[in-house]
Amino acid sequence: MNNQLVTDENLVLQVALTILAIALAVLLVLLGVHRFQHSDPYVRNVLSLNGDPVLGHAIFQMNCAGCHGIEAEGRVGPSLRDVSARKSRVSLIHQVISGQTPPMPQFQPAPQEMADLLSYLESL
Repeated sequence: MNNQLVTDENLVLQVALTILAIALAVLLVLLGVHRFQHSDPYVRNVLSLNGDPVLGHAIFQMNCAGCHGIEAEGRVGPSLRDVSARKSRVSLIHQVISGQTPPMPQFQPAPQEMADLLSYLESL
């Protein structure tokens, strides 16, 4: 019976260590992705600038309103109301420039224009 108890304890310890190793690996991947996004020169440049929401609104009207609605209420694309509460600044930049969610086209404005657009989106 004593040997069975030691075997059970070893099994529990192995399972716990495996779970801890998986959690650590996931955390490292997430931190690596986060660090990579901030290391992108375009993203760093955009984040270093102060945006103007009025200019951002004009950029939005020209490039985004056709799908997201005149006041970002959503049409073909989703509503962008309170989008800054759901997505980080880095995630918003990536969303705009990547084109990874069809049918949204890839769009990479100049860094100041992107900062202005972010400022507008944060004002919604």
